[in-house]
Amino acid sequence: MAGSSGGRDSSGKKRARIEIIPLIDVIFFLLATFVLFTLSLNKSQGIPVTLPASETGEPRDPAGSVTISVTMEGTIAWDKDPVTLDEFLVRIKKFHFDHPEPDAKVLINGDENAMFSQAIYVFDEVRKAGIQKVLIETKVKPAGT
Repeated sequence: MAGSSGGRDSSGKKRARIEIIPLIDVIFFLLATFVLFTLSLNKSQGIPVTLPASETGEPRDPAGSVTISVTMEGTIAWDKDPVTLDEFLVRIKKFHFDHPEPDAKVLINGDENAMFSQAIYVFDEVRKAGIQKVLIETKVKPAGT
């Protein structure tokens, strides 16, 4: 045939060909795997703390909620923003005003080495503000431990 080499070079030997279709299939498979994996991650909106382990932990839905973190040092953070106790009280009242009762949800994200009294203080102030849906975040304890 004129103009086609049929996969052979001028000396008559077969040339190696790179098949692009299987390569594209593998790339799309890897892309889909990573996308699905990242969608399944449960990202916390609070500052990084070491959560205590619990056998009865459940996945959380952060939609329409605020995360209040209590660090090991006893400081409080509103989502990722460190706040004073006075700022915390003002923000929790404003949050309750902005989110009517069925939608208002607070996630307490406390370090496993945090002072228990500080976490109870946060819990009490949230309940005093009138928010009834208060959840304490934990990590799921591995089976058999």
